[in-house]
Amino acid sequence: MKKVLIANRGEIARRIIRTCKKLNIETVAIYSEADQELPYVKEADYAFLIGPSQVQQSYLKADDIIELAKREQVDAIHPGYGFLSENADFARKAEAAGILFIGPKPETIEKMGDKIGSRLTMIEANVPVVPGTEEGLNSLEAAKEAASAIGYPVMLKASAGGGGIGMIRCNDEATLIQHFDSIKTRAKSYFGSDTVFLEKFIDASRHIEVQIFADAHGNTVHLFERNCSVQRRNQKVLEESPSPNFPQEAKEKLFEAAVNAAKAVNYVNAGTVEFIVDQNHQFYFLEMNTRLQVEHPVTEAVTGFDLVEWQLKVAAGEELPVKEQQDIKSNGHAFEFRIYAEDPKKFFPSPGTITNLSWGEVKDIRIDSGYEEGNKVTPFYDPMISKVIIHAENRKLAIEKAQKLFSSAKIEGVKTNIPLFHEFLEAESFKSGIYSTSVLGEWMENQREEVSK
Repeated sequence: MKKVLIANRGEIARRIIRTCKKLNIETVAIYSEADQELPYVKEADYAFLIGPSQVQQSYLKADDIIELAKREQVDAIHPGYGFLSENADFARKAEAAGILFIGPKPETIEKMGDKIGSRLTMIEANVPVVPGTEEGLNSLEAAKEAASAIGYPVMLKASAGGGGIGMIRCNDEATLIQHFDSIKTRAKSYFGSDTVFLEKFIDASRHIEVQIFADAHGNTVHLFERNCSVQRRNQKVLEESPSPNFPQEAKEKLFEAAVNAAKAVNYVNAGTVEFIVDQNHQFYFLEMNTRLQVEHPVTEAVTGFDLVEWQLKVAAGEELPVKEQQDIKSNGHAFEFRIYAEDPKKFFPSPGTITNLSWGEVKDIRIDSGYEEGNKVTPFYDPMISKVIIHAENRKLAIEKAQKLFSSAKIEGVKTNIPLFHEFLEAESFKSGIYSTSVLGEWMENQREEVSK
C-alpha cells in the first residue's frame, strides 16, 4: 500500500495521516470550502477541494470522491468515522474501481447498518438482545400496541441510524404519540429510511462496548472494553477503559459475545460491538459499528497498539499483527474527553474563531485535535475541537491528571465544555465508578438546583 485517500476531515484525518507517515504511505486529503485552512489539509501529501461547506455537497459526494481516488491512483480509501464510513454503496463503488476500502465488506456494513436486521442476526448467533420489536413499525397504532406489550419506558429508534439524532425515550403512551411522526421524519432526513422500531428502556444501565478486530485469514480478537456511559442527549462525551464496577467474570462473557457477533457476520477489520449492561451485569446487544470509533484512542492507550496501523495492514491482506488473544494485554487506565465548541450548560454549538488554544504544562497527555489557534469552527459539522486522552497507572491517578489539565487548559474565542469536565470530575457519582448513562444529566440537574437555592 503506497497511497491512501482519506474520505474525512478534522482530527480523524490528522490521526490517519500520522500513521500513514509512520508507514511511509502517501496521503490524499479532501476538504470543503469551510475547511481549507485546517491543519490536516496542510499535513497531507496532496489535498483537493471536494465542494462547498455543506456535507451533501462535499464529504458525502461519493461519486466525486471515487473519481478523485481513481485519478490520483490511490491504493485504498480510509473513510474515518461518520460521513461515508458505514455506507455500503460507497464501499462497493471503491471495490468496483479496484480500490481497497479500509473497513469490512459492503455486505457486512449493510447487514449491521440496519438495526432491526442486526438484532435478528444477533439472536441467531445467541447474543442477548434488548427486548423489542423484530420488524419496522409502519403506524402509530402498531407502535402503541408494541410498546404496551414491551412495557414502558421504551426507546423509539430509527433502524437505519443511531446516536441522539435517531432515538428518543418514551416514558408513556402520550410521549410515544408526541414523537412517533417526528422521529420517522428525522430518520428519513438523516438516514434515508423512516423505518423505526422499539426497544425496552433498561433503567440505570451502562453503555459498554467491545473493540474487536478480525482479518481475512480467520483470526478474530477483542481488545477489551470501553465504558461510554457519560453521555448528553444519548451521545458520548467521555469514555474510559477498563470499565469500573464490572466483574471480570461478566467481562469475559461480554468479550465472548462480541467475538461471536463478529464471527457471525464474517467480520474483517476494526469494529465495535455495543452493549447495554444492567445493574446485575446482564448485557444486551445494542448495535455494531462497522468502522473505527471516535473513542479508539482509549483502547490504544491501554493496549499500546496503533489501531489505524492494524486497519491498514488488514486491508492490505495481512494477518492481524497480534492474533493470539492471550498476547493482548490491558495496562493502566485511560480516559477520552471530547472537547466541543459548545455552551457547557445548554449544549448549543458555539461556532467562531479560536483565538487562544493552550493545554498548559501537563505532560504525557495525548491531544488529537482537528483545529489550531486561528482556525474557525464553523456550523457545518460536528463541533468537536479535540479529543484529550489521559493514561495513568490507575483510575484515581488518571482522574487527578485530567483535573490538572483542565485547570490549566485555555480555549478562547468559542465556548467549550472544558469547565463542565473540570467540575464533573469532582462528582462523587463519577469518582466512585458506580454510574449509569444518566450520571451526567442527574449531576447537572443537581447543580442547577444548588444554584437556585
